[in-house]
Amino acid sequence: MTGERVTGGRVAVRVAIVCSVQVLSLALVDVARGDEPASPSTKADTTYGRIDGYVGLVFGAGATFGPRSPRGTLDLRARYLETTGVFLTYEEGAVFGTGAEPKRVLAGGLEVRPLFVARWLTGHEMGNARADLILDSLGFELGGFFAQPQGGSFGDHPGLQAGLALEVPVFARASGPWVGVHGGVRWSDSALSGDPVAGPADRAMYLSVTIAWHQIVGERGVDVSTAPPP
Repeated sequence: MTGERVTGGRVAVRVAIVCSVQVLSLALVDVARGDEPASPSTKADTTYGRIDGYVGLVFGAGATFGPRSPRGTLDLRARYLETTGVFLTYEEGAVFGTGAEPKRVLAGGLEVRPLFVARWLTGHEMGNARADLILDSLGFELGGFFAQPQGGSFGDHPGLQAGLALEVPVFARASGPWVGVHGGVRWSDSALSGDPVAGPADRAMYLSVTIAWHQIVGERGVDVSTAPPP
């Protein structure tokens, strides 16, 4: 039973990676090709649905890769006007066997995505939907985590994490499926206090790849008529 679960987990990771690579490839082709220029009489909506509501919700699943075996990952996020928000991530090593270290992680914190509003309000969006959405998705993440090392209890290694994120839309709209890449470094409280690092549970880099659904909800956040001309 364990072997079947490990094999199934590895197949799921391979499928997710292949899908992510295909989406990224299509995104690069679309960015390189560029969109047709808008007619001078047409005012392009370079928000691409990002201000259709005040709140953006993200529900994602994938895998987190570290020094050893990967961990299955669930990722939940809520953002205000696609600029600032909070995230909660759960990682479970048992999805892929028993080799992950730490084998279980619960992380949460804040994220800031500063480019969208600044570029949109100053008229610096490029007009290529996919390119603008990818660039504006650049985010900075800071938070804390609770980790369970092999042979330990959950929460034995609390600590701090900091990272970067970039996301790629599948359909070049704010609401819909996206591929997310989140990476950074985690330090346990003992590592931060200067104690010797015992292993990946105390300090390690991580890289999460997720396939997520983004949904903009609520009333329209900003009146598009106040936007700068393209």
